[in-house]
Amino acid sequence: MSVPPLEPGTLTADDFSRAREELSDVVLRTPVTESRLLTEVAGVPAVLKCENLQRTGSFKIRGAYLRISRLSPEERARGVVAASAGNHAQGVALAAQLLGIPATVFMPEGAPLPKERATRGYGADVVFAGTYLEQALAAARAHAEATGAVLIHPFDHLDVIAGQGTVALELLEQVPDAATVVVPTGGGGLLAGIALALKAHRPDVSVVGVQAKNAAAYPGSLERGRPTPLEQMRTMADGIAVGLPGDLTFPAVRDHVDDVLTVTEDSLARAVLALAEREKLVAEPAGAAAVAAILDRPGAFAGPVVAVVSGGNIDPLLLGKVIRHGMAAAGRYLHLAVTIPDVPGGLAGLLTEVGGSGANVLEVVHERVSPRLGVDEVEVALSLETRGAEHSEQVVARLRDAGFLVAAAS
Repeated sequence: MSVPPLEPGTLTADDFSRAREELSDVVLRTPVTESRLLTEVAGVPAVLKCENLQRTGSFKIRGAYLRISRLSPEERARGVVAASAGNHAQGVALAAQLLGIPATVFMPEGAPLPKERATRGYGADVVFAGTYLEQALAAARAHAEATGAVLIHPFDHLDVIAGQGTVALELLEQVPDAATVVVPTGGGGLLAGIALALKAHRPDVSVVGVQAKNAAAYPGSLERGRPTPLEQMRTMADGIAVGLPGDLTFPAVRDHVDDVLTVTEDSLARAVLALAEREKLVAEPAGAAAVAAILDRPGAFAGPVVAVVSGGNIDPLLLGKVIRHGMAAAGRYLHLAVTIPDVPGGLAGLLTEVGGSGANVLEVVHERVSPRLGVDEVEVALSLETRGAEHSEQVVARLRDAGFLVAAAS
């Protein structure tokens, strides 16, 4: 028997409890793990809420399943349609498969290949449309009007918000003394759900949203007092690249969220690297946004602080690029131009000093002809891997103490 949808404006603590009960046999109660790294940076106890370990690799199954399960038999017979860069797509596809409902998903061109394949693997038809989520969503709406399929919005529906808010009910049990919860934010479904559910029980908890700086629709919208579209977006965090807040999520965020912060691409890359290296967790850039915000702002959050890791669906090729970018942003790569004598053993002497410094040589390039060089000199371009910015400074100091002329490589 179908359950009637929640009426506008009536999301209460009971609604979130009912949503959790309806999802109890479908979603996982994802673990909370202590983070030594974030605790060191934040100066207060810090934990990770690992929704990257949820079914389909993100929190999205919560809202998608709740929304679809509440459709009437007549609506189910018409099928469902959705628009998503990937995580909502997988949530809708799996939910529809579990409920025996046909699903079509519109994805932006360039959506990550693993997300597309996983969506198809759950039985949904995938259609590419547009560059951004908003364009794919327009195509999904047109499909719904033409076919009668029910549109499953990625964030702007009360059932979806209620489903995402069940994350907060788990947190209330897992971290009952939490003072701050930091949440990756795109359209605001997860942020609104967590804020509404948490504040219903613990109004003293601070809820903070985090957006990618190059795809941050909320700060400007909150400043203007209404959902305001972005003219353009460019971020590796496709999971939170949403250019317009929802009509339902915007007032919930405005009224119940304490702050919305932004993080750079470098910060996102460092966070993905930190989660892989220090926490042994795979997260996509969007999923790591809360971690990035905490790493960027030492001591800024009251503790215990919870960072929601919202998703782990990342293309392995992108993961490699992000990790390399994160290492560069963390000062783990060092590029130097070193002038040495053009004599036998000159390069060997340089590399001996580099090895003694503990740096790892990635690439060596000789340049013998340059107006900067004397006839008896050679410039060596070195690409090195170091342990971080402080170690890089030690490497440069050692080379200079050994008599080498050292400059940053151009």
